[in-house]
Amino acid sequence: MSPPVVSVSRVSKHFDSVMAVDDISFDVRSQSTTALLGGNGAGKTTTLSMLLGLLLPTSGSISIFDTDMLRDRYRVLPRVNFSSPYVDLPRRLTVRENLTVYARLYGIIDIAGRLKALGEDLQIGRFFNRPYGQLSAGEKTRVVLAKALLNEPELMLLDEPTASLDPDTADYVRGMLEAYRKRTGTTILLASHNMSEVERLCDDVIMLRTGKVVDRGTPAQLLTRYGRQNMEEVFIDIARERKLDRVLGDQQVVKK
Repeated sequence: MSPPVVSVSRVSKHFDSVMAVDDISFDVRSQSTTALLGGNGAGKTTTLSMLLGLLLPTSGSISIFDTDMLRDRYRVLPRVNFSSPYVDLPRRLTVRENLTVYARLYGIIDIAGRLKALGEDLQIGRFFNRPYGQLSAGEKTRVVLAKALLNEPELMLLDEPTASLDPDTADYVRGMLEAYRKRTGTTILLASHNMSEVERLCDDVIMLRTGKVVDRGTPAQLLTRYGRQNMEEVFIDIARERKLDRVLGDQQVVKK
């Protein structure tokens, strides 16, 4: 079995008296799509920021592609990319100008060809010459996703990849991400509040609550463990700290 792409070992992050992440450990398997789930304030964004090297952990270690991110993150970052609809690009630059800047930062050789392909894949070519600040929320989401795909990353960190998208466009983007992973063998770690998206895309789920990992498994395993019909119900059980009360055969029943 190949080594994990991401390995997080006993990582904590304090902000003064606030414990944002509390001694978490997990691995992300190569070529998998793994969900990092939890309610608001669970520690998802802080964890993703530490994986990117934007925040330093208070304690613990993070390894990506068998490289210590605290010492050698610049060796790894060209193989990684990130998308979040909550991180704005320069609003006065056009979509083409924004993507060109990032393409140069990543050392893309055929920038025009790469932008043309992404414009077609994400259906954004028609507003390449529009200032980013004039786009709708859904259009911005697709542009930042295009930014995340520019360097054909081996690891993608996605924060709410289909936020603000209408159901049809969101379905199209999910299909594109599935096809991209199968074609390239990339590894995806995503944070999402859309549980149907998690059920469709993810091989593994890591559940956070108040900065701790409180459960983990495939979507099917979690549905069985909590005796639920869908991941939204599992999410609510964990967020509200409902306990596994008893086991009936293979079915575990959740009670308050």
